[in-house]
Amino acid sequence: MKRLLITGAAGGVGRAMRTRLAHLAKTIRISDVAPLSEAAGNEECVQCDLGDAGAVDALVAGCDGIVHLGGISLEDTFEKINNANIVGLYNLYEAARAHGMPRILFASSNHVVGYYRQDEYLAPDVRLRPDTLYSVSKCFGEALATMYHDKFGQETAVVRIGSCFEKPTDHRMLATWLSYDDFAGLVERVFAVPRLGCPIIWGVSANDAAWWDNSTVRYLGWTPKDNSAKFRAELEQSLELPDPGAPQAIWQGGLHTQEPIKRTDKS
Repeated sequence: MKRLLITGAAGGVGRAMRTRLAHLAKTIRISDVAPLSEAAGNEECVQCDLGDAGAVDALVAGCDGIVHLGGISLEDTFEKINNANIVGLYNLYEAARAHGMPRILFASSNHVVGYYRQDEYLAPDVRLRPDTLYSVSKCFGEALATMYHDKFGQETAVVRIGSCFEKPTDHRMLATWLSYDDFAGLVERVFAVPRLGCPIIWGVSANDAAWWDNSTVRYLGWTPKDNSAKFRAELEQSLELPDPGAPQAIWQGGLHTQEPIKRTDKS
């Protein structure tokens, strides 16, 4: 690729991907609504509000691929989620349609299935059961990606990211952890395969305790290498197991299932 766009580059995952994906394109265009650190090597920085259609159009122009990590990444008010995750994603897809339909990796979330129990093993085609307004916006994103693929041929990898951190930080993450290196490896395969389509991919490492089945996307050639099991003893020594009746021990979405609706009017 000549130019790869990474949105949400000021966030935790975005910062980790800046170095790990630098080899994928001659130029890496990084973007966020928040201030970005100084451009390194082959980077160019563009500050952009995803809710601004004109700014997003200019952001996407000239890009051969898009890793879309941008938007609100936790539960928030509907107004903020709507601007970044709903209007903003529509703006991104319209900009992609106007500029040659570069392949997109869309960061969805495991929380679109948050109200499944932890003793259930899920295929990617299960009915969505979001646990927050944030994850409802990700359901919208998955539907939008599907429509743009079916209507226009826009290819998108819909990646339901589990818990993408340097290492698991609680017991739930023994099932949901996605290492930075495994995610970078997935991005590489998404942009390498000759035909992508619009698959749903569980963004999870090769964890012994995983809840999700990725057998339908073997054609990508992605083989996660990391396993959260190596952190189990450390976690068990430092953290008590949650009560069996607690949401973080019952639901795949963990504590997100208990998030209140955040209202700007405080009602």
